[in-house]
Amino acid sequence: MAISRQLREAIGKGKSDTIEDAWLERLEENPRDLEFFTGIARSLVGSNQNERAQTLLQTLDEELIGKDLWQERLAMLRRAGAILEPKAETLHATILETLGKLYAERSHLEGITEVVGLHRAPGDTAKTWDKVDRLEQLMAFDVGAVVRMEGKGAGRVTDVNFALQSFKVDFERHKGLTVGFRAASKMLEALPPEHLQRRKLESPDELLALVKSDPPELLRLVMESHGKPMAAGDVRRVLSGIVSESGWTSWWAAARKHPQVIGGSGGKKKYSWAASSEDAAQSVWRSFEKAEPHQQLDLLRKSGDRDPQLADRMALALSQVGARAASSNPALALEIRFSLNRLNREPGDENPESWSAEKLLAASASPAVLIVGVKDRQLRERAWRSLADRADWVELYSEGLKRETDARNLNLLADALTAEDSEALGRFADSTVTQPHKNPAAFTWLTERAASNDALLARNPLRWIQQLLISLSRDELSPYRTRLLAQLESRGALPRAMALLSPRQAVQAKEALERAPALESYQRSDLVAGLELRFPSLRGEVEPLYALSDSIDEKRAELKKLVEIEIPANRKAIEEARAMGDLRENFEYKSARARHEYLNARAHELNGQLERSRPLNLATVDTSQVRVGTRLDLETAGGESRVVSILGPWESDPDGGIISFESEAARGLLGKKVGDQADFAGESVRITAIGRASLPG
Repeated sequence: MAISRQLREAIGKGKSDTIEDAWLERLEENPRDLEFFTGIARSLVGSNQNERAQTLLQTLDEELIGKDLWQERLAMLRRAGAILEPKAETLHATILETLGKLYAERSHLEGITEVVGLHRAPGDTAKTWDKVDRLEQLMAFDVGAVVRMEGKGAGRVTDVNFALQSFKVDFERHKGLTVGFRAASKMLEALPPEHLQRRKLESPDELLALVKSDPPELLRLVMESHGKPMAAGDVRRVLSGIVSESGWTSWWAAARKHPQVIGGSGGKKKYSWAASSEDAAQSVWRSFEKAEPHQQLDLLRKSGDRDPQLADRMALALSQVGARAASSNPALALEIRFSLNRLNREPGDENPESWSAEKLLAASASPAVLIVGVKDRQLRERAWRSLADRADWVELYSEGLKRETDARNLNLLADALTAEDSEALGRFADSTVTQPHKNPAAFTWLTERAASNDALLARNPLRWIQQLLISLSRDELSPYRTRLLAQLESRGALPRAMALLSPRQAVQAKEALERAPALESYQRSDLVAGLELRFPSLRGEVEPLYALSDSIDEKRAELKKLVEIEIPANRKAIEEARAMGDLRENFEYKSARARHEYLNARAHELNGQLERSRPLNLATVDTSQVRVGTRLDLETAGGESRVVSILGPWESDPDGGIISFESEAARGLLGKKVGDQADFAGESVRITAIGRASLPG
């Protein structure tokens, strides 16, 4: 607390009793109020009352010593030590004494004191304080201190090495990490006892109990410990090991509903913890005032359950926006009106009937265009359903098919039209598949629908295949590429369309697959193999892949695990990561997508190899010449002997004397007989014996 004007006047007039009374009263109330005490002392010095200032500071010093307030004493010496101890050497000794008391239980105080050179140059007070600063920085990382490092989490300092001037820190996954004295203040952060990451290290059971008993309290600890807004993904990483993967969604939903949680809107949502519910409401309102209408609707949806009064205020503001937008931006007005209806809130403007949903749609020259201007998918669905009773609904729904982008709404429109006219969807598909780039959303949706509707595919299966492959490299369809790629997989539209081809169409389909630029090699080979399986006449000579029965069983088991366990688990991980928000900066999502590509590529590769595999029976191998399954005795030009077995690529072990029949080394031996010369690994050898290979190991 700063000194009052009355005290300043008393100091100026030399009223010692007034000054001493105020000093002693404050000393009894709060000896930690150094701003007050040092302010008076400096004012006294400024009025040439040095001795009085020194006397008062001595009483403060005695009080701080008596109450073991050594940190406060050090701060007092920094602010007013030159008044209390005018001699620099005396002040230096007092500082050392205070540090000794402050860090009495720290075993490495003396060593760090030597490192920073605090015993040297006692007459240079400015340098002394610089050294104290350095000492305090290093003492924060003494043995036993709990620290945090970016990317490593929390850990504990286990050793101080003065010879190397470094600390050793044990993190959960990185034991014995060495950090130099100079780098420590930049790389390490000493964690106070209340910090969540320290509590996670020292008392995890307390945090685990909060997961179910009080989710908002656990969220508060996270946010207050880190002191900055955090995205859901950041919170999830901090609570790894506390909140389980399976329990994250329910915990997060419960935690963020607390009225003191402030959440942003839009793609990059970050959350923070307000000091009170009132502060949170005021913060949300300030964000609401600055937001554009669609973000305001988002804020209203999130705040309605937590703060009804705030939600009423937002609803009133939005209804006024909607009324003004009825003529200039009817799509926005319609979205606001449907949003208020969905939230069971009546418009609060003066004339709500003037911009009702019915009037907005009735006044529009093109209701379908108006509806697709509504950004929220569910609100568009409500709008489409509201048209079902109109006499011209067939025309409106047909127009909607050309303009709607959401798959569920497209299904709504298509199902209604098909019930009225069984050929309606087929005619729409014919026109859309002819030029996919003119209606990318509808083409993607139709392709997905066709995956379970052979009647659609059968209208022209070759055209579906050709256009799907072309669409993968068209810029207009790039936003839908992931969905379209899914239609290449085993249950997708493309494999189903292949089953409906005629033999002549199959030839053209194979050509389309072989020249499709957007396909990866493994995708192309897998699809061509599937087509050739249905139409054997397309297949040229397929080179068999010989393998032992155990190897084939092992690869089948690997494929089964991929298809039934790993790929489904990865799909679930993708969905969970997608639910965490902004995909552009979502590491979990990108990592899961990359693993998705790897797992599917591996599954396609294994499937193709297993289709080519032929079991190799070593007991029946013909040893009249070198072939797959034989063991050879070779003799080099220098008279050295060597034994080589030729098996399949899955058994290959060059260091163990087993080579694959597909290798260059094996190709130089196949077909040779005993006594023949051959080239083996760049060396001329003679075959001295041929027998049956034995099982590896």
